[in-house]
Amino acid sequence: MPVSAFGSALAMVFMLALGGCAATVPPPASAPVRPAAVRTAPPGLVVAISVDQFSADLFAQYRPHFTEGLARLAQGAVFPSAFQSHAATETCPGHATLLTGVHPSRSGIIANAWFDTALARADKRVYCAEDESDPASTSGNPVVSAIHLRAPTLGEFMKQANPASRNVAVAGKDRAAVVMGGNAVDEVYWYASGQFASFAGRPLHPAAQAANTALAGLRQTGAPALVVPGVCAARSAPVDTDPAAGGSGSFAIPAGDEKALRTSPRLDAATLELAAGLVTAMRLGRGAAPDLLSVSLSATDYIGHAAGHQGPEMCIQMMALDRVLGTFLAGLDAARIDYIVVLTADHGGLDTPERLSAQALPDATRADRSLRPAALGQAIREQLGLGAETPVVFGDGMAGDLYVNKALPGGVRTRAIGLLAARLRAHPQVAAAFTAEELLAAPLPAGNPQDWTLRERARASFDPQRSGDVVVLLDRAVVPIAAPAPGLVATHGSAWDYDRRVPLLFWRAGLRGFEQPAPIDTVDIAPTLAALLGLAVPDGSFDGRCLDLDGGAANTCAARR
Repeated sequence: MPVSAFGSALAMVFMLALGGCAATVPPPASAPVRPAAVRTAPPGLVVAISVDQFSADLFAQYRPHFTEGLARLAQGAVFPSAFQSHAATETCPGHATLLTGVHPSRSGIIANAWFDTALARADKRVYCAEDESDPASTSGNPVVSAIHLRAPTLGEFMKQANPASRNVAVAGKDRAAVVMGGNAVDEVYWYASGQFASFAGRPLHPAAQAANTALAGLRQTGAPALVVPGVCAARSAPVDTDPAAGGSGSFAIPAGDEKALRTSPRLDAATLELAAGLVTAMRLGRGAAPDLLSVSLSATDYIGHAAGHQGPEMCIQMMALDRVLGTFLAGLDAARIDYIVVLTADHGGLDTPERLSAQALPDATRADRSLRPAALGQAIREQLGLGAETPVVFGDGMAGDLYVNKALPGGVRTRAIGLLAARLRAHPQVAAAFTAEELLAAPLPAGNPQDWTLRERARASFDPQRSGDVVVLLDRAVVPIAAPAPGLVATHGSAWDYDRRVPLLFWRAGLRGFEQPAPIDTVDIAPTLAALLGLAVPDGSFDGRCLDLDGGAANTCAARR
């Protein structure tokens, strides 16, 4: 496969990242400004980028320091207060909103995992991107599939309108690639165990094989630490947590350490390198119909979990993200592709409570161990006088959906649900606990997502077939990690705005830029892009609304049919 200037540029950034070189990547060439008339026609390529755990707070904090890719996108149509409006602010449901245009209550993707207590497997856990009917699949090692996604994605609508459209998804995580691509995807890749993988039985595209060759070289040799940019030096103050649970420092990669690569800026560089290779090899954006390229960049999330938001690790990541995005966009320009980019996030995040409590948020704390599903189940079992061999409560953590064993006799199970809800509501770290019956009776929320009540936020995540018997929401700044551990000192998943609020940026050459601080919803992305593409989408397909991106008298929503 011939190496294009596009692929070479990304490869250079990737190799600089691998080696930790202090050299400066040349700034991207100025984006070509096309005549305004071009903007009225559909773009040849839609590039939908999700930066996992890229909160609106991180965007605002580092915006003055961006000089390349994120600086360019910030000159387009900027919505700094977009909302992942639901309560289940996790990777799978957040990514599912972006290109389906519907909330989790409708997409069916209510969390990263849910529990089916009638399932034959022992742990009863169902991963959001698995085919649990496959005998080879387990929740920890799933056979990856998009079968749980109930709503069509933008790529699927595009292919229905014109089968010549290509729908391509690349991500650091399988669940991100699957729910952005959907069930009709031409190429789909995610990072797993040191290389990019796809659905079982699918041959890897030569571009993916090339990306894996580069990753194999890195695994063999390792890489030194990255240079700390000057702007990040002041963030090197230590945090009072278990030293074994600290962050990744400057991201040195020991030979053979796949996890160190995953939790570093190098993962985003590798993901964009593969995306660039697919653009070149498949001639995306230059075919008979518009194409869609979905890219999810996962390093910010892995780094946020491992080190929090306010240390040098996240600062290094923000500067690296800006740089590799700049080079990626410059490659699209050099290929003379007419493209539009939308960049947002699946959710936000919260820093470590230890650092927050030292920085004017004294109420920041870790959740009490009594909120663990096993502890709750034991307490309810004792109240009901059940034997120790009877499991009562299932759950994936200390917040979100909790499931009461369906094998319990009807009256006992009903009582167990009531006892569980009462116990949670009495806990001082719990903001709210809703039973499934209460959420099902509540209307679906509408209006400004910033003003939704906790019940409305939980309702937007609720699906009667998959959600828990009780949904628990912890208080503000209560982190659902009882004790820090290596790779997990901070997290997300709450109903509070630090997890719900994300940036939303649209950019296209020649598009008049503007900034709109009013709150909007990430379910607005799909109808906005559908209108720009002139897609005939059935009424009621989206929960969101079309956003007019023109910034002037013209209306980019006018083409919607």
